[in-house]
Amino acid sequence: MTLIFQGRPGLNGVKGEKGDSGGGSGYGHPYSLRCDLFPQLHLIALNSPQKGGMRGISGADFLCFSQAQAIGMKGTFRAFLSSKLEDLNSIVYSSNRENVPIVNLKDEVLFDNWNRIFSDSRMRDNVSIYSFDGKDVLQDDTWPEKMMWHGSTSRGQRNVDSYCEAWRVGERALTGMASPLQSRSLLQQSSSSCSSSYIVLCVENSYIHDNRQR
Repeated sequence: MTLIFQGRPGLNGVKGEKGDSGGGSGYGHPYSLRCDLFPQLHLIALNSPQKGGMRGISGADFLCFSQAQAIGMKGTFRAFLSSKLEDLNSIVYSSNRENVPIVNLKDEVLFDNWNRIFSDSRMRDNVSIYSFDGKDVLQDDTWPEKMMWHGSTSRGQRNVDSYCEAWRVGERALTGMASPLQSRSLLQQSSSSCSSSYIVLCVENSYIHDNRQR
C-alpha cells in the first residue's frame, strides 16, 4: 500500500511507504474518537533531535508525516519551521488559527489557539510537549539540549539570515534561530550553530474534519 505525502503549498508531493520508517514505537492514540468530539490541532516533537541540515523543509515535513503515520495519526503534520516559501505563522489553515486549541500528544491544551503562539504567549504551566513515541522532551535524555529550531522572528516570519540555508546545511559556521523550550515560549530568539542537534516540533495544520480551503 502506498501513502501519499502532500507537501507544503507550492511544493511537489513526496511518496512514502507505509510502515515504521518514521521510527515510531507504536504509542497508542485514540485519535479518531477524540477529533470527532473536540476540534483540536496537535503539536508533537520528532522522536530524536535534528541538526539544521534536514534535506530542506520537505525533508523535515516528511519526517513529521512519517512519524505521525507510524502511530496512526491521520492529520497532515508540518514541521514547525519557517521555510524559503512560507512563514511559520501561516502553516496552519487560516480557518483554524483562532478557534481551535493547540494540544500535545495526550490532548492536553498547550495554547488556546495557533495565533496565541505568535503573541508572546507561553505554554500552559504543568503541560509538556511529547514526541510521537511518547517521550517528554523536557525530561527525556534523548534531547540533551532543550532547544528547538524554528528559523523565525518572534512573530513567526521567516528569518532568511538564520535558518540553516532553508534547513539544508548542518555546518557549524551557519546559524539557525532556536528557542529554549524551558522558557515555555516557542519563539525566543537564540541564534545557534546549524551543527547543533535540537528538538524539532511538528504541527497538525488543519482540523481533520475541516474541508474548507486555506
